[in-house]
Amino acid sequence: MKTPCKSLALSLLALPLLAVTCCAEKEDTYTISNTAGDFDHSHASFTGVLKKYVRGETFDYAALKKNPATLKSYLDTLANVPKAKYGKWTEDQQMAFLINLYNAATLELVIDHYPVKSIKKIGGLLGNPWKKEVVRLWGEKVTLDHVEHDLLRPNFKDPRIHFAVNCASIGCPALRPEAFQAAKLDAQLDEQGRNFLRNPSKNRVDTEEGTLYLSPIFDWFKEDFVKKSGNVVKFIYPYLKKSDQALLQKGGLKLKYTDYDWDLNDR
Repeated sequence: MKTPCKSLALSLLALPLLAVTCCAEKEDTYTISNTAGDFDHSHASFTGVLKKYVRGETFDYAALKKNPATLKSYLDTLANVPKAKYGKWTEDQQMAFLINLYNAATLELVIDHYPVKSIKKIGGLLGNPWKKEVVRLWGEKVTLDHVEHDLLRPNFKDPRIHFAVNCASIGCPALRPEAFQAAKLDAQLDEQGRNFLRNPSKNRVDTEEGTLYLSPIFDWFKEDFVKKSGNVVKFIYPYLKKSDQALLQKGGLKLKYTDYDWDLNDR
């Protein structure tokens, strides 16, 4: 993560987001059960899974693989939510639902193929785990990419999503040891941002080099951060330590994006 792969000046003129797309296979379908009753917006069962298996910056996939029943039951509950019911929820309820769905489906995908060195190994040499139709949603089987790029990003336009969705890799923001909940979603997302940007293995200011090192997440999804705050540095500023904020105010720092560590965030 510390090896810079790209640099640019802190004036940060917005560059267009480069996106690589490919066609997913035809979506499968499934039948929604009507036995779910009222939906639990506290996502308590998923919090139980996370509290049990999150280990700081890592996750105990081996242990979850041995006891997947609670996770799979939680995913069953999400799968049984009709789209019409989802549409009546508040934006925070919808957003929390989709973030938790993404993270829970990612955990299931990994344990179904565990042990594996990296999530990118799932699907074979030419496969793409984010384009596998493994997520059950509204009577269809969709991809993780669909949840993130077709639902979360365009519908909510909140770049903090990138601090919340977890790609099961060392380079991504740590998986939160509790489910996201509408009642405290704003505070949870802000805390995720602070934790990520104050983690020197992911983002840091090197005073000797005069360089601000940032995760490539801020490069890959630059468009989202620029739309929200004008440029990347303005967006991240509130989440930094006061000492780092002071260094940015002085100016003169170069910005470099680091390499991304795609190894599994295994314990």
